[in-house]
Amino acid sequence: MASVVRMPEVLANVTEAAVANWLVQKGQTVAVGAPLAEVETEKAVVEYAAEVEGTVLDLLVEEGQSVAVGEPIAVIGAPGEESSEAAPSGDAGIAGGAEPPVAADRAAIDEQAAAPEPETAPEAAASPVAGAPTALGAPHEGSGGAEEGGRRAVSPIVRRLARERGVDLARVPGTGPDGRVVRRDLERFLAGQPEPQEAPEPAAEPAPAPQRSAAPEPSRAAAPDAARFDEVPLTGMRRAIARRLTESKTTVPHFYVVGDVRMDALLDLRAQLNDGGDVRVSVNDLLVKAAAGAFKRVPDANATWAGTAIHRHRTVDVSIAVAIEGGLLTPVLRDVGSRSIGDVATASAELIDRARQGRLKQAELEGGAFSISNLGMHGVKEFSAIINPPQSAILAVGAASARPVVEDGRIEVRRVMTVTLSADHRVIDGALAAQWLAAFTDLVEHPMRILL
Repeated sequence: MASVVRMPEVLANVTEAAVANWLVQKGQTVAVGAPLAEVETEKAVVEYAAEVEGTVLDLLVEEGQSVAVGEPIAVIGAPGEESSEAAPSGDAGIAGGAEPPVAADRAAIDEQAAAPEPETAPEAAASPVAGAPTALGAPHEGSGGAEEGGRRAVSPIVRRLARERGVDLARVPGTGPDGRVVRRDLERFLAGQPEPQEAPEPAAEPAPAPQRSAAPEPSRAAAPDAARFDEVPLTGMRRAIARRLTESKTTVPHFYVVGDVRMDALLDLRAQLNDGGDVRVSVNDLLVKAAAGAFKRVPDANATWAGTAIHRHRTVDVSIAVAIEGGLLTPVLRDVGSRSIGDVATASAELIDRARQGRLKQAELEGGAFSISNLGMHGVKEFSAIINPPQSAILAVGAASARPVVEDGRIEVRRVMTVTLSADHRVIDGALAAQWLAAFTDLVEHPMRILL
């Protein structure tokens, strides 16, 4: 029997998401694990895979449309089932009634959108109650609010963004079903309206002729001058970064351990690995392997805070910070300790490429206890990074540069890199962080041990 596909919580704490692209069509047969759609959240675009096999009977959400987590987005019937056969009897995904609840929801939405406005006082018609949460605690996806020219269907995220930007939704053309205003419509409108429009000044009352003794009118230049800056609307990703990192700095007790690492041997090893090799190995790949080796030596550091307990992880999963347009993503390399350096290099390059294309999967953005953020390629000598919750540590990597060092009482010039470990003091104490950093330094300075 037919099953209802609902908007998943593709990332932790996500309350709503948009279908960026459907990867299937009505009537198409899908297997378990087959990609259904690309779901856009505040932080990334991830693929959502089918959890049942069958035939796609209906797609309930248009591309670009945002809905709350748990809302119906598609209907998948049993293999060979036709749309007309999608009866609700006995199916766990469809409650009783003459039609699946997704169809009932759509009918209710259409009926509500077409219904005339109740006769109310002008003040009531302008009340924000039309967009207020329903009894279930979430805005009704189909309610449009009272706009000029009648009721319009607007998704909740669009209504919120419009309210934040002071945009009259009656001025925004809708390209969704039945003229629905979806997120891409608002973004196109804002692209043509880079600055908020000022409300027209009310007509001034006739004033008497100015007198010489009157104070001069204040200059308009004294008011904030919008021409002095360009206002850039916050993207969903930027809001998510701001929220999560503010939460991290205000709730996670950070402390920092700094060390200098001689890089000559590692850079020489990398040159040998890439000399005629089939796989291109980066410095960051070797540092990821060194970090995994350090956790093998100091396993107590491979842990995360869980509120009422500490979780010690059995495998080393390392997140790598990837700068993309408008933000930062941290895809996870799984079980780095058991993988060869060639495997790590291949998997890392693939993750970075798909992160920049916005094609990461849900599982590739979750988990791990540790991250590496490398700004050495930009010439940064050293910096301190903010821990990415719920992880417990992040290593900030600077540039390797020629510096004088003392060896056997002599001053020698060596290529040296400064690294800074940011650690969560709830999980990792100072001595433990120092042990881990010493293990990491030893592996980098004796890189053949990384390959064992």
